[in-house]
Amino acid sequence: MPYLEENYDAVVVGAGHAGCEAALACARLGLETIMFTVSVDSIALMPCNPNVGGSSKGHLVRELDALGGEMGKNIDKTFIQSKMLNESKGPAVHSLRAQADKQNYSREMRKTLENTDHLTIRQAEVSELVVEDGVIKGVKTFSGAVYHCKAVVLATGTYLNARCIYGDVSNATGPNGLQAATHLTDSLKANGVEMFRFKTGTPARADKRSIDFTKMEEQFGDKKVVPFSFSTDPASVQKEQVSCWLTYTNEKTHEIIRANLDRSPLFSGSIKGTGPRYCPSIEDKVVKFPDKERHQVFIEPEGLYTNEMYLGGMSSSLPEDVQYAMYRTVPGLENVRIVRNAYAIEYDCINSRQLKATLEFKAISGLFSGGQFNGSSGYEEAAVQGFMAGVNAAMKVLGREPFVLDRSQAYIGVLIDDLVTKENHEPYRMMTSRAEYRLLLRQDNADLRLRAIGHEIGLVSDAEYEKVLKKERDIEEEIERLEHTNVGSTEEVQTFLESHGSTPLKSGASLAELIKRPELDYFMLTKLDKNRPELPEDTQEQVNINLKYEGYIRRQKQQVAQFKKLEKRKLDVNFDYSEVKGLRKEAIQKLNLFKPMSIGQASRISGVSPADISVLLVYLEQIRYHHDHE
Repeated sequence: MPYLEENYDAVVVGAGHAGCEAALACARLGLETIMFTVSVDSIALMPCNPNVGGSSKGHLVRELDALGGEMGKNIDKTFIQSKMLNESKGPAVHSLRAQADKQNYSREMRKTLENTDHLTIRQAEVSELVVEDGVIKGVKTFSGAVYHCKAVVLATGTYLNARCIYGDVSNATGPNGLQAATHLTDSLKANGVEMFRFKTGTPARADKRSIDFTKMEEQFGDKKVVPFSFSTDPASVQKEQVSCWLTYTNEKTHEIIRANLDRSPLFSGSIKGTGPRYCPSIEDKVVKFPDKERHQVFIEPEGLYTNEMYLGGMSSSLPEDVQYAMYRTVPGLENVRIVRNAYAIEYDCINSRQLKATLEFKAISGLFSGGQFNGSSGYEEAAVQGFMAGVNAAMKVLGREPFVLDRSQAYIGVLIDDLVTKENHEPYRMMTSRAEYRLLLRQDNADLRLRAIGHEIGLVSDAEYEKVLKKERDIEEEIERLEHTNVGSTEEVQTFLESHGSTPLKSGASLAELIKRPELDYFMLTKLDKNRPELPEDTQEQVNINLKYEGYIRRQKQQVAQFKKLEKRKLDVNFDYSEVKGLRKEAIQKLNLFKPMSIGQASRISGVSPADISVLLVYLEQIRYHHDHE
């Protein structure tokens, strides 16, 4: 019986945040690309919280944007509230977070995809991989159609064998009651791919008309909105914003939860999947932090044209009668009406140790993987992996060099390095504390760090690249000007310093020296700086940060130089580590399991100690010595 057969350069499986970025990257690099989704209506769907960014995730979105991804541009078009988090702390942890209009976010992203050349969107379930001699040759859909291709990116998110659960209700569906994908797992296993079962969850959605906001604290957006994308005109995002609301659980809420734990599938054993440690359900929080009297609950609108409100901080898989009882103990939710129940979702994902740093499977050439399917959590983590997998799929097809970011270049580098070198037994979440070089990897300088790379790949236009080169020159020139502009100990200067609680000058000082004082900054000194040029605000911000943190930044750059040395020491991925005398047993096992690409990567594998790395370095020196003297 004849089936449909088609040829493409690249196939992307899934159209969530990872799939969208992967498909756009491939198509924009000129590959004939087809993207499959179980439902065209769920492209770029936000099945959980209606926001983009947040602590450290904001960094990921800015980096993705600097490289030529789409998420930042899309949230700039569709946000309804925007806030810079951690402003009271140093610039390394400032993170942008924006509430999205959920439907609009999805609609705009779909519009972008539908109008991208070389990109075909297809509603169908991919059920099988076609692999010959360890090389991907194409995919088959449930209808029997065959799509021949040169590379495949898997971005199945939480859809594989998905099961939504609350109480003893269990539905074999994807998020939001959408169709699950039930056939691909068997094909993956048949091709030797090791699978995990993970879980995540989401809170109830409530009817706005049943909420009493007078008992809650109103949360406003920033007066001055900073756009996510470096190509968005800041003037275009200054608009009226909607409010979010903050309330809290209490002892009564916790009593109801404790009394019903035996009815929670999380604790009764009917959920086998491992949940995300840093995004726990409310029953998890109550069990793990028994002495905490209250937990925050954020009430967030799902969009401008709906009364659905997201009850952030109270995800749960308790039965619906218990959900009603517990939500109604929260101030402002006494008469709440639930639109959609909270639920947990279990799904199949891979053990990400099977991937190279390019997100290509070590054992299957041309098969790439991105997003929650790699065992991570979060839209932002998904989007950046989808992008990196898509770019690397394109590089492979085009015969170009693979694209890898290391830990000193980007949070994206940290995220992927953690996924491929560490044992992850729960959904991985990005956090600022995971990045050793976070003083250099700030969200404010993502364009200065990564624009050139995006341009080199071919996803950043000449005009955008020119903009960042000009910004670099402006920053350098302005810093130099400040270092060479001296102010004397005049009355005006002394009065100014006194009024800002700063020590008076004994002799003259440069403006740069004054900026370095903790109580002063670049913006305050406008008054004393008579010849200050007109510069864009983001350029001024870079001048300020570079001068204020100069010592720290220099020290971190030295650490990075050291790190780069170890990254450059390449290892043979086919090497057998049992040949190295002096390595501990565990280290031999782990090194043979992971097959690291460099000494740097080897040093980050759990179970490989600094002593093992020393043994390895000595061994490499000996080999080199023998090689040189033969």
